[in-house]
Amino acid sequence: MRAAFATSLNDTDPLAALTIGDAPEPTPRDGWAVVEVRASALNHHDLWSLRGVGLRADQLPMILGCDAAGIGPDGNDVVVYPVVFTEKGDFSILSEHYQGTVAERVTVPASNLVPKPAELSFAEAACLPTAWLTAYRMLTTRGRLEADGAVLVQGAGGGVATAAVLLATALGARVYATSRDAAKRERIAALGATALEPGARLPERVDVVVETVGEATFEHSMKAAKPGGRIVVSGATSGHLPQVNLRRMFALQLEILGSSMGTPEELADLMALMAKTGVRPIIDSVVPFSAARRAFELLRSGDVFGKVVLDHTR
Repeated sequence: MRAAFATSLNDTDPLAALTIGDAPEPTPRDGWAVVEVRASALNHHDLWSLRGVGLRADQLPMILGCDAAGIGPDGNDVVVYPVVFTEKGDFSILSEHYQGTVAERVTVPASNLVPKPAELSFAEAACLPTAWLTAYRMLTTRGRLEADGAVLVQGAGGGVATAAVLLATALGARVYATSRDAAKRERIAALGATALEPGARLPERVDVVVETVGEATFEHSMKAAKPGGRIVVSGATSGHLPQVNLRRMFALQLEILGSSMGTPEELADLMALMAKTGVRPIIDSVVPFSAARRAFELLRSGDVFGKVVLDHTR
């Protein structure tokens, strides 16, 4: 079967480690199922894998990709939940210890197959299991956002942050979002958020801060949170050791919460929300699988707004 996989590791030129070609057919373990992939979505995790972050040479070749939607063994449309748990209780996502989704077929635990709503296309559904699920869990399970609440999204334009803007708006919240890039602020404003420069004073303090930037924005996140507010962290692209004003934290009873991915049940809830509200992921490009290298080139360029999706039917 055709697949995109890492055949070497190259920190300076990750695309030099990428091979598009034939891979062995997946052999399911007991309790696992094979999915015929119709669409997969790329993440920056794929480029980090090609650089050797989280992937060792003795694991190669490794098929890339965490996100996919396709046809399950019973003929039903499914979305692949990408987290695989071990008997020891730890976990990894597809393409780390188990072969990934950028292939004609992928095998995963049968419990990882989540029914795809008919309202979502395969391309749309393939965008959800990593970035969108992370954003949904940050806002709901961890952030406990209420319909009349207010949210600050730091660093809007990134995958999780952009998803958080759309989802918070769909959940009925007032949304503020920051970006250093004027063009991205304009795009974010078009999605329903009040777009601001980093560090700008907000019209109100917020219930929830979606924090994926880290050191560069964390002080602003602390100042922007209302008494009892939640600062939910799922990334630290600018650094992971911010200064934290503990006096402000205990005086205002702020919560700093870590969040990562989500559960299959939350993925089902996310898709139900999207089917009901009409919210759809922003897709920058849909690339035929026959031009898969071009999709990785687009991702690496950084000149994208939204997800890069591979159409496995072409």
